[in-house]
Formats: sequence, structure tokens, C-alpha cells
Amino acid sequence: ARPAQQQQLAPPLVPGFLAPPPPAPAQSPAPTQPPLPDAGVGELAPDLLLEGIAEDSIDSIIVAASEQDSEIMDANEQPQAKVTRSIVFVTGEAAPYAKSGGLGDVCGSLPIALAARGHRVMVVMPRYLNGSSDKNYAKALYTGKHIKIPCFGGSHEVTFFHEYRDNVDWVFVDHPSYHRPGSLYGDNFGAFGDNQFRYTLLCYAACEAPLILELGGYIYGQNCMFVVNDWHASLVPVLLAAKYRPYGVYRDSRSTLVIHNLAHQGVEPASTYPDLGLPPEWYGALEWVFPEWARRHALDKGEAVNFLKGAVVTADRIVTVSQGYSWEVTTAEGGQGLNELLSSRKSVLNGIVNGIDINDWNPTTDKCLPHHYSVDDLSGK
Repeated sequence: ARPAQQQQLAPPLVPGFLAPPPPAPAQSPAPTQPPLPDAGVGELAPDLLLEGIAEDSIDSIIVAASEQDSEIMDANEQPQAKVTRSIVFVTGEAAPYAKSGGLGDVCGSLPIALAARGHRVMVVMPRYLNGSSDKNYAKALYTGKHIKIPCFGGSHEVTFFHEYRDNVDWVFVDHPSYHRPGSLYGDNFGAFGDNQFRYTLLCYAACEAPLILELGGYIYGQNCMFVVNDWHASLVPVLLAAKYRPYGVYRDSRSTLVIHNLAHQGVEPASTYPDLGLPPEWYGALEWVFPEWARRHALDKGEAVNFLKGAVVTADRIVTVSQGYSWEVTTAEGGQGLNELLSSRKSVLNGIVNGIDINDWNPTTDKCLPHHYSVDDLSGK
């Protein structure tokens, strides 16, 4: 059963889906992705044609160093890309600003490597403030830009902070829900109860940032490559398909979902769907039904919404952090309930091994090691 749709709020007048531009001329209508009125596991939206984007460019851009295989290369020594793109990473964390695991390492170093190849790169993440972390954002300045996001029964204002470092635009979304003690996603009592709200705000803000932030004097614009990481950013491809492309916005942009950890999917009760601000007909893209054995009681129908599933359905490409993991997520043992859906998207599913930042992970200089060593001198190991 679909949850009742709440009354739609009048969108604020800011760029993007909140104030769509005039429709394209009649002779060249903007292509849109059809809605998914009843999509479930295995029922997918048709893959979009990659107009204006080289057929293999999504995978080659995201993992530029894969061409070198085992060759070790400093980020500043990356070969220049033949075709440069505007790339927007969306993530719940990125080192050194905020990190809870490998996701933070990747999103803190891969954008720098891609910028070194000549791409214009933006990273959008929350501005977490808990007292001890405040210093991490000391160089990030207020951009003067703010938007109001219609979701969760109200209009919620977020602001944008920005730091330009290592040729990357680091954009921080600021909202009171990111200011609290504890870790990024929870505290000693468990995950924060409003995480769905917090990362819904992040996804909306990430879609607006390329349209409204003049970074280095000009905006990123509508021709972007969105790289969305794990469930925290998984609403972005859904928003592109449901709330932007129907108005001709981002029609030439594409999205890639990077799955770092399939175990975390952003699953919440089905009754929360109206809070997301999506059209009713897109409920099927996020619809999730728990198997009977996982339900809490006999009357529990197991109905939920699943952020990560929404991205698996709507993203143009899907990448896992190794070739082995790309196979594992299609199996019943490793697919965490999404194996059938991921198997049905094998044509756009790739596994690419994570790299490391050899400046940070350098045993000759690493400040976290009590003793240093190198390939020439192992005495400190």
C-alpha cells in the first residue's frame, strides 16, 4: 500500500527545480526519464542514452588511475584527461573534514586526483559541528547563498560554505541538524532518528549547488557528472529524474552510484515517503518490502522506503569498490536483498579497486606511526 501523499508545498523561487527555466523550444524538446509508477525489485527505468558523453567516460572518469593498474602515481602526477568534465561528488563524509571509515578516505582523495587530471571537481557534504570538529571547517567561508527546501512538512533553509583546496571546490551544506555531539551518523544510543531528514537535505542541496554557487567566478551549470556515494547521497539520482529532467534541467547530466558498503541502505518506514517531497508516482523507485522472516509481528506488512534502492534504479552507472565486490553484491549471500535488482543492472555495474593517497598513507612520513620505515630501510617496522 502506498502512503498518502501530503499536500505539495509551493516551491521557493530559487534556481533549479525550485524555479524551472522555460521549456526547451518545440523543435528540440528536452528528453526526460519516464517515471516508475510501480517499479519493484527487477523493474527498472530504461537506461538513458549518454548524449554528448563518451560511452565509456563515466567509468574512466571516476577511476582514472585504473588505466595504470598497479602503477603508483601521485595525485599531482596524474595524466591529463583528453576530455574534461564538471564532476560533483556527493557524500556523507570526506577527510580531513569528517571521516568515519573508508568512504571518508576515498571522497577526500579521489576528487583531488581527478582535479589533477584537469576536471573541474566539487565535493558536497554536510558541515558537521560538534565542538571538536569545528576547526576542520575554519577555512570554509560563507558563500552568501541559501535555499529553502520543501520537505518533511515544511520549508527548511540550508546555507552553503566553501573552501577551495587542492584544485577542488569543497562545498559544505549547513543546517542545525548537522550541529550536535556524537559521531557523524549517531551517538552512544544508536543512529540519529532524523538521519533520513538530514541526508534528504544534503541531496536537495547537492542538486542545487551546481546551479547557484558561483565558485571561481562562475557556476558549474547543468552539464555535470554526479558521483553519489552510498545511501546518504542516493536520493540525488532520483531527484534528477523526478524533479529536474521533466523541466529540462540537468538533461545532459549523468549520475554514478558508488557502493562502498551495501549493508547500509537508508531504509525507513513507507509512511515517510511523502516527507521526501517527491511526486507520488515515484514511490515505486524507493519501495521496499521486507521478507516475512524479517518482520516484527504478524500484522507488519514490511513496507518501507529504501534510499539506496532508489539510486540503484535511477543512476546511469553503478560502481563498487572492487571487481570482486561487484560480483558479490549480485549474490543472495552478499546482495543484502538488492542482489536481484543489481543483477538486472549488470550492463551498467562495474567494480573498480579503490586507490589510496600515497601522501597520506606514506610510512616514511605518517604522523600516526610511532616509527617510520621505507622500502629501503625496514628497521622502523
